[in-house]
Amino acid sequence: MSDLYEEDIVAWSERQAELLRRRADGALVNDADIDWPNVAEEIEDVGRSQIDALESLITNILGHMLKCEVWPNVRYVPHWQAEIRGWRRQLRRKMRTGWRQRFNMADLYGDALAMLPPDMDGMPAHPVQPTCPVTLDELLSDRP
Repeated sequence: MSDLYEEDIVAWSERQAELLRRRADGALVNDADIDWPNVAEEIEDVGRSQIDALESLITNILGHMLKCEVWPNVRYVPHWQAEIRGWRRQLRRKMRTGWRQRFNMADLYGDALAMLPPDMDGMPAHPVQPTCPVTLDELLSDRP
């Protein structure tokens, strides 16, 4: 079964789902047919991918907030603000209450800082706050 996992993960996942559903319905299924180690890893990966996606959203939001702060007079500010609003809506929609403690805002802010270019349209950046100026709850709020 691991060969199929390596060669065609879609076919592997369909087969594993079928076996697990049959087993859940009470059918006798040969446990050797279920690829338990990879099933467990894939289930864990699903959770990690949800957190990774939200970390990406948060980092993008923080990065655009930083750009608006350090280059307040460039023509891109309205576009950045619109993207921030859209990403915050997505974040509110996708966030689950129990996940909040999984996000280290200081680390994500550091990632956003690291992505800032040294200048924008030839304009140097204004000074940047070294610590994250917002909490996750503030990003999740409806307030701008």
